[in-house]
Amino acid sequence: MFISHSWDYSDEYERLVELLDQANYFEYRNYSVPEEDAIDAVTENQLEEALQEKQIKPVSVVIVLAGLYSTYSDWIGKEIRIAEDEDKPILGVEPWGSDRTSDYVERHADEMVRWNTSSIVDSVRDLSP
Repeated sequence: MFISHSWDYSDEYERLVELLDQANYFEYRNYSVPEEDAIDAVTENQLEEALQEKQIKPVSVVIVLAGLYSTYSDWIGKEIRIAEDEDKPILGVEPWGSDRTSDYVERHADEMVRWNTSSIVDSVRDLSP
């Protein structure tokens, strides 16, 4: 799976990965791009192509953290567009303790879930081909 997230809000990403790592009877490969392992690309087009070919194309589900910041992140928008272009299901996850979520993510997600291990894992299983 690919977890779309903002590096400015990497704590949420780290908590989600930890939550998934601790889920019972659930194995996955994380194709996400953490800040400390950024894609080596010179241009924005090269970065988009690398995201599409190496990060999103191989996955069965794209998870998007749906904090309000997602609405204003150019890259999260690009990752959602790439997921749609590749016909990848999009799972929107409401961040822990969030009062509001991104309308943009809600409009593009195939499914939205709250921050709950079983909800997230069940949805990943349901959306995976």
